[in-house]
Amino acid sequence: MKEHLQEQGHTIIDVGAAHDREIPYYDAAVSACRLIQEGKVERGVLFCGTGMGMSIVANKFKGVIASCVESVFSARMARVINDSNVLTLGAMIVAGWMANEMVDAWMNAKHTEGLDQFADFLREAVQKVNAIDMEHCS
Repeated sequence: MKEHLQEQGHTIIDVGAAHDREIPYYDAAVSACRLIQEGKVERGVLFCGTGMGMSIVANKFKGVIASCVESVFSARMARVINDSNVLTLGAMIVAGWMANEMVDAWMNAKHTEGLDQFADFLREAVQKVNAIDMEHCS
């Protein structure tokens, strides 16, 4: 995936896989989410066994909207509906070629795209969820 995204012109900051030793999912998620909070990156893609552990940790960070997905459709809709800025994937679940398709769908989608009849609701929903995030997340 790293090479796939680099070929598309994306800059990659690897917080886990580039190391000689395994980085626990909870540490990698913290490193990635701090980069988002600091404004050093706009989005993150995180892998663990199922994607769920990464999603749980990532969603503890204010300003992070992490979506654990298992299909190209759900990846796209994570952006279209929820305007997510972190995608989490399960390395034990998703094949490499499919992960690339999922990330492409997510990266290329825009919030509310194709759902014009729900655009106002979706924008308001994101604002409401962000308000909950600001009140309850650290």
